[in-house]
Amino acid sequence: MSYINGKDSPRQTILIADDSEMNRSILTDMLGDEYEIIEAENGVEAVSILQKYGNSISLLLLDIVMPEMDGFGVLTVMNKHRWIEDIPVIVISAENASVHVERAYELGVTEFISRPFDALILHRRVVNTILLYAKQKRLIDLVADQIYEKEQQSGLMVDILSHIVEFRNGESGLHVLHIRTLTEILLKHLGHRNSLYQLPRTEISLICTASALHDIGKISIPGEILNKPGRLTDEEFAEMKKHTLIGAEMLKALPMHQQEPLIKKAYEICRWHHERYDGRGYPDGLKGNEIPISAQVVALADVYDALTSERVYKKAFSHEVAVKMILDGQCGTFNPILMECLKEVESILVEELRGDSDARASRRQMQNVAEELLRHEDLSASERTLQLLEHERMKYSFFADMSEEIQFEYTVAPSMVTLSPFGAKKLGLDEILMDPHNNPEIQVMMGSGTLRALSNELRSTTPEHPQVKYDHEIYIHGEKRWMRTIGRAMWSADEPPRYMGAIGKTTDIHDERTRIDALVQMASHDSLTGLFNHNYARERIRERMEDRQAGVFALAIFDLDHFKSANDNYGHMFEDKVLIHMAEQLRRSTRGGDIAARVGGDEFLIFLEYKEDAEAVVQRIFTSLEGTYEDFRISVSMGVVRTDAVGTDYDTLFHAADQALYAAKRSGRGQYRFYDDTMQEMLSVISPIDGSEEKPVD
Repeated sequence: MSYINGKDSPRQTILIADDSEMNRSILTDMLGDEYEIIEAENGVEAVSILQKYGNSISLLLLDIVMPEMDGFGVLTVMNKHRWIEDIPVIVISAENASVHVERAYELGVTEFISRPFDALILHRRVVNTILLYAKQKRLIDLVADQIYEKEQQSGLMVDILSHIVEFRNGESGLHVLHIRTLTEILLKHLGHRNSLYQLPRTEISLICTASALHDIGKISIPGEILNKPGRLTDEEFAEMKKHTLIGAEMLKALPMHQQEPLIKKAYEICRWHHERYDGRGYPDGLKGNEIPISAQVVALADVYDALTSERVYKKAFSHEVAVKMILDGQCGTFNPILMECLKEVESILVEELRGDSDARASRRQMQNVAEELLRHEDLSASERTLQLLEHERMKYSFFADMSEEIQFEYTVAPSMVTLSPFGAKKLGLDEILMDPHNNPEIQVMMGSGTLRALSNELRSTTPEHPQVKYDHEIYIHGEKRWMRTIGRAMWSADEPPRYMGAIGKTTDIHDERTRIDALVQMASHDSLTGLFNHNYARERIRERMEDRQAGVFALAIFDLDHFKSANDNYGHMFEDKVLIHMAEQLRRSTRGGDIAARVGGDEFLIFLEYKEDAEAVVQRIFTSLEGTYEDFRISVSMGVVRTDAVGTDYDTLFHAADQALYAAKRSGRGQYRFYDDTMQEMLSVISPIDGSEEKPVD
């Protein structure tokens, strides 16, 4: 239940902060039937609404880029006032760079949804987030109740024991409670101020409970010393100082529970809460951060409460005087960071101590423990559902891309078509298209008659028979194509059912008929690298050169220098990885119209068309292929031949490129050579007597 505009509302309230009226309208149309909606057109207005209605807001949908104050500014204000702890935030933004996403999550958002978004996913996340936070609040209260009831008796025993000590010391029963409250305030503020002292809520609660035992050793100090109204003699003060060691020894001598965290913290506090930062405290003269932070904080809390409370030997000082005495160093030296914390929280100390009670302090500690437990426990079925839904969305996106089909989803309200990434790219459209029946891009692509006919086919279905198949023409990049659309109408569960939209796919009819041929064509690729194999590349190259309108081509053959060492030093699997790496480099460095293939072993082939300088193109590709894979140095030798040098017969080209490769290896490897007429004479001189060609062994 929320309270907005002066009246109770049975529905939960969502605040939408976005400077785009269209975006706010879309979200309102999606969510307005289920939730109360408040709109803000900039960050300043959003903060004003949060300040006014606060706890009545169940969720904030926040844009990043807004005038006057952007989304990060709103989140900063929410953190400052701790509204972020009670109001979940889902950011919906087109600003989806990783730096923005990381910053948003650091500022406490629950979800970051990139625009354009999937309407179904967004709706599900909104519902789940609101349910999750409502359930978490109920669980915090439930767990806090259970913990409080369980711990009440043990806490009561600690309080009774500490009150016995206070009774002997002539102190009021509020001293233990004040120490606990002051310790909690200082520890929390210290964690916010310095990351080195950030403690889990459970540990803060533990220290606060252990603080009640800080003076337990006084139970063995004679009453005449404890309650002496005048100044203690040196001998009496030496006796009084023993309470730190006595208390620590009492805890150390417990017959069991020595490993319990509470006992360990209580030991630290008992023994060292009179140590001082400059090393002039007692009993061990610890200095600086040699003193556990638990003991440092309790020491400061103890001094403050001692100054502001009446004792048998003094009157109470005012809050202002006590703080000034501590900051001026009249009560010993404390951690400078703690001094800064004291100055920053002094305005709330009096109010906290005045309004505190034992029940309230215990309840607050239990609440902290409950919140910390829920922070780390997976207690929500809604969260699991959300994760499963996200998993399904990722699977859908993956298979949609792999299928290479134009997949779509159409919703009536809001009137919108969402295309799969592959489909949007193939059609040259955005993934999300608003108001498709009036969208000029869709009108041009499909024609108003085709779009209307397809819509009528879907609307004429029934929930029992929702599927349609419709063949039609469309224009893709100006080219007319025959397509087949298979769609499934979506109907509501209402009576009578309402038409809500459709999902489906559109495929090229020609592509469907040749899909078997595409599978057969898989045999044309090298199974290891995914490049064309030599036989298929040869046929493709011959087809290209038979085209009379083709330009001038170059054929390059290259292999890896000293590749045998990859197998000798790293093994066969590593050798395969190097070949796969080379294939990937080759794909990156060649153009879409080039032909790249694996000839066999570590030998590869490139066929490319060039218009002006063939050497500049070859130089670029050659340079991109050299480098390292892991710690294996990759060097290649390459032979290149131009069609204007030897003609367009493939076998002649391949033989000439092979000769140029041989010449490159003979010249020292790690280089490329273009075939020329003199190269044949050189090769004939260095070839063996029987006339066979023998390449250098890697």
